[in-house]
Amino acid sequence: MTRKFTDQIHEVIGPDVDIPAPDVNTDGQVMAWIMDQYSKYHGYSPGVVTGKPIELSGCRGRLAATGRGVAFCAMWALQDLGIDVTGARFAVQGLGNVGSWASRILAEKGAKLVAVGDHGGYLENPEGFDVPALIRHVEKNPDRTVMGFPGSDTSSVDRFFAADVDFLIPAALGGVIDTEVADTIRARLIVEGANGPTRPDAHRLLIDRGVTMIPDILANAGGVICSYFEWVQNNQSFYWTEEEVNARLEPVLRRAYDEVSNIASTKKLDHRTAAFIMAVREVGKATVLRGI
Repeated sequence: MTRKFTDQIHEVIGPDVDIPAPDVNTDGQVMAWIMDQYSKYHGYSPGVVTGKPIELSGCRGRLAATGRGVAFCAMWALQDLGIDVTGARFAVQGLGNVGSWASRILAEKGAKLVAVGDHGGYLENPEGFDVPALIRHVEKNPDRTVMGFPGSDTSSVDRFFAADVDFLIPAALGGVIDTEVADTIRARLIVEGANGPTRPDAHRLLIDRGVTMIPDILANAGGVICSYFEWVQNNQSFYWTEEEVNARLEPVLRRAYDEVSNIASTKKLDHRTAAFIMAVREVGKATVLRGI
């Protein structure tokens, strides 16, 4: 199916045109199939997609990059709010690639995962989950769900969003936080790991209640930044170590976070509006400089 799809789109994608990457229900294997099929038409072209397996010119650290960026943004936002990451309580919806890596990194920094949920159901543990063990459980579970993890209590989606936590990471699907859900959220900080998890009316409600929102356009940008790193390496045929990738990722995200936070603070805006202002400003400058 992937190869047939590539047959239909190969003329409108390319290393210098439009470059796909993995998302929900796709992975490095799917990217490998696209790359191979595209190359049958255009010659070997590893840069046509990113998120490829390491063996096929992928980027070390790419798999963890989105979740790593979410974890970074969460830690910086906690610092801005005067909350110590050590001992901070958090909840994660979705323990796939993004949620699992964000949880792992935050747990290593001393944060405590106390509520988790996915397509199979919801669990809670006031004492905090053993995150590495929980991730291994999901990986071995035929249904790829958190359900059945020992030493935890069964919960519900309503209890999950109303959990007494310092911050919440929705890292599953879009549109899960509507106004009804927003009304129950007790977290002071929401860091969007998924794309579009908060509906616009719910966003406004949360901002009016004083909740800090780190939007998806910033919080989960680590993956696409690392995709750019992969594309650069493919073009140069020169590959970096995972340590080099991670060392390049953090300052790029930190600069973006600081610029967005500065706009939000200076103009007394929420971070989502500030991020959009920053994005439009950059495109606007480039447009004017080109004389368009």
